[in-house]
Amino acid sequence: MASSVETLTIDCADPRRLAGFWASVLGYEIAEVEDDEAWIRDPAGSGWPLLFLVVPEGKAVKNRLHLDLRPTDSMAKEVERVTGLGASAFRYVEEHGSYWTVMLDPEGNEFCVLRGPEDGWSPDG
Repeated sequence: MASSVETLTIDCADPRRLAGFWASVLGYEIAEVEDDEAWIRDPAGSGWPLLFLVVPEGKAVKNRLHLDLRPTDSMAKEVERVTGLGASAFRYVEEHGSYWTVMLDPEGNEFCVLRGPEDGWSPDG
């Protein structure tokens, strides 16, 4: 029998700050905050919970795992929205007939904002 994902855990320096940022980005709610950890969850119950844990070391290299976000409208509008929440644009990528924006969360963790329906993306391909 295969395993299932229970929680996505993100190492950080400030769990309260990062949980607040990601809750706003994803439309999640903050479930629990303590000095060394914070939990956020999808209020609809369909997305994975995210756990933010304090670690002693800072981020030093590119993430080996990151989130790809699909906006409901356009990539540009979502980049503007998440920038307003505290993210920063890192680089724009064009590859394999598509494009996306690599962003950094407030602690420098990479995530991508993909094309949305207004950019010509369709779930049908």
